[in-house]
Amino acid sequence: MSFTFNFSKDNLPKQLFINNEYVDSKGSVKLEVYNPKDDSLVANDVPVAGAEDVDAAIAAAEAAFPEWKKVSAAERHAILTKFGDLINEHGPVLAELTRITLGAPFSSFGKFETALAAQTWKYNAGWIDKFAGESYPQEDGFMKIVRNEPLGVTAGIVPWNGPMGTAALKAAPALATGNCFILKPSEKTPFAALALGPLIKEAGFPPGVFQVLSGDGSTGAILASHMKIRKVSFTGSIATGKKIQEAAAKSNLKRVTLELGGKSPAVVFDDCDLENAITWCSNAITANTGQVCFAASRVYVQEGIAPKFIEGYKKAVAAKANTAGDPDDESTLLGPLVDRGQFERVTGFIERGQKGPGELLTGGARIGEKGFYIQPTVFTNVGETSEIITEEIFGPVAVVNTFKDEAEIVARSNDTQFGLMAGVFTQDINKALRVASDLDSGMVGVNCVSLMFQNAPFGGTKQSGVGREAGIYALRAFTEPKTIMVNLTY
Repeated sequence: MSFTFNFSKDNLPKQLFINNEYVDSKGSVKLEVYNPKDDSLVANDVPVAGAEDVDAAIAAAEAAFPEWKKVSAAERHAILTKFGDLINEHGPVLAELTRITLGAPFSSFGKFETALAAQTWKYNAGWIDKFAGESYPQEDGFMKIVRNEPLGVTAGIVPWNGPMGTAALKAAPALATGNCFILKPSEKTPFAALALGPLIKEAGFPPGVFQVLSGDGSTGAILASHMKIRKVSFTGSIATGKKIQEAAAKSNLKRVTLELGGKSPAVVFDDCDLENAITWCSNAITANTGQVCFAASRVYVQEGIAPKFIEGYKKAVAAKANTAGDPDDESTLLGPLVDRGQFERVTGFIERGQKGPGELLTGGARIGEKGFYIQPTVFTNVGETSEIITEEIFGPVAVVNTFKDEAEIVARSNDTQFGLMAGVFTQDINKALRVASDLDSGMVGVNCVSLMFQNAPFGGTKQSGVGREAGIYALRAFTEPKTIMVNLTY
């Protein structure tokens, strides 16, 4: 059976994609999803993959794996590259299928995310014939050869805030290294992932190699605990990440990569370029309406420039509220929060934050009367133990506090359970590198913050996660080193 790509907001994909075929779920449980711009029902019949569906996908993957891992580098490169081209070609529609339940405007996020996804597929395709093994000298009479071997059946559980980009960060390196891959999108943003079926076939992936199962936490739990899945890569909350790691340990000790969010500090020194610091910090907390794991939600500014910085930061953040509107409108830059639950969570933090200690600098109110829009919000002079400075809010809410010296701010920045991203703003390169080294964070930007690159490791320390994505580190996470020892004296 052949497929054509004819999905849209008026023709949503509502079947599982298993063994290169769209199939109905074996179970009867369905998901409801809503449009956050007006809380209207988008669909109430999105399938939740259950144990039988997962077993069917795994059986197809196990059947495909022996041949897929032997596919030549040139052929695999061509398939992944073509898939990246297809993501680009159908980017506007994929972004629309995400936007209808995420609310992220195309101009400020949708275009970026689909381009990131396409780039990720092509980048990993480029690694296929360059991910070399190792060999060691044979002075002792034995040649030691180390091969990078695929794990087998792997899975990715992705979040709602960047469903196409995050899926690519997991699926592309898995498939590039010869694994089979099962994608489980978020229950809040399932449609772009489910629409990939025709593109998977057109790119040339054999049946069973790349499959998509929609579902909720129950589906993720089945994947994490399944005895025949060799690796799960998850992006989401700390609480869920811990459950996945526990399930992995209790089942077959499957590998896990966990990217679990952050509470990223941006440290602004007196000698910084003020406008640059204001621009990066204000953009970092309002991109995707603050629903970004590495958003700079804790801003620390040195006392000497605090009044000027806070004035400029307040103005820049407040101006973002004027760009809110219908996500389908090309002029809109700030969309709504993803759903009612997230809206109530964020507004709850803001309401409690206004009771102190601390002061509301700007924002704090709902935008309009319909949909889940909220003003970008900034608090100042907040106590370091307050929940708005210790907990990940996942919305456009930041705290600006002041500091005196370097030693003090390094200690305060590190006093958190998170360690994903940090930023240092200064024109003194020695200070920048010194502070960057002292910050307990998986990533540190100098005169920038809240960004990532395809060729550099992405991930955090402490409870921000386990393992790394992107670059060669992602390839290593989806392969097993095998040592072959050759007796040359035999």
